[in-house]
Amino acid sequence: MSDATLTPAVAAQAPRSPGRARGESLGVQIALIAISLAFLLLFLLLPLVTVFIEAGAKGWEAYRAAITEPDALSAIRLTLLVAAIAVPFNVVVGIAAAWAIAKFEFRGKNLLISLIDLPFSVSPVISGLVFVLLFGAQGYFGPWLQAHDIKIVFALPGLILATVFVTFPFVARELIPHMQSLGSADEEAALTLGASPWRVFFAVTLPNVKWSLFYGVLLCNARAMGEFGAVAVVSGKIRGMTNTMPLHIEILYNEYMGAAAFAVASLLAGLALVTLVLKTLLEWRYGDAIAASRRH
Repeated sequence: MSDATLTPAVAAQAPRSPGRARGESLGVQIALIAISLAFLLLFLLLPLVTVFIEAGAKGWEAYRAAITEPDALSAIRLTLLVAAIAVPFNVVVGIAAAWAIAKFEFRGKNLLISLIDLPFSVSPVISGLVFVLLFGAQGYFGPWLQAHDIKIVFALPGLILATVFVTFPFVARELIPHMQSLGSADEEAALTLGASPWRVFFAVTLPNVKWSLFYGVLLCNARAMGEFGAVAVVSGKIRGMTNTMPLHIEILYNEYMGAAAFAVASLLAGLALVTLVLKTLLEWRYGDAIAASRRH
């Protein structure tokens, strides 16, 4: 067979770039990349850089004073406390819900899935208002709570309830499709070999979905610390008592204390960056395992 005969076949099998394979010109590719980079710079990177620039605009002493004054410290502690309670609760309940939905068939399964997605459909402000209508002084349970000296709205329990509600779907929604794609073959094999249900869960089910769980926890924690709408309604915005960091930032900004507001905001931005760095490091260190879990 001559070289002339082989040439068209070889040319047909030669690899082509994805863009050229779809008939896209180099100019179109460059334009799309430029638009994407411009969007990222304008709407993501520029605001983040602005936060840190404005936070340090009046010098280190002003920055330190803004984040160490009593109301700021109270807001920081409260934000961390609410996240420390809400996130583990959502992890436990999210795993249980995902396990039930993915591994079992039961009546009301579709209803449970709809309820898990409910916080995505309801405005956080509306969800906060619902808690006020239920547990406020004039709410459905208000008189009984007052008679027993139990405070939910305008106190820590209300903040936790509001945060749990708006952040609940993140863990469950990461786990459900992954568990469904894995099926039950591994669990059934372990049960056949004599493992108890709890041992199957901790030795088989949980390790198989650890990366999906990790991403769900990241999203849940980020939302818990940055939640504003629902928390603003149930907190009453009492300085030094029920103000989380986002609420404290709003108060400072409304009082024309811009540098202090940006200083506290930089802490939230820093927490987000730390979360992103940890996520990136884990992806770099365990990239193959993460990719394998994401392919399921």
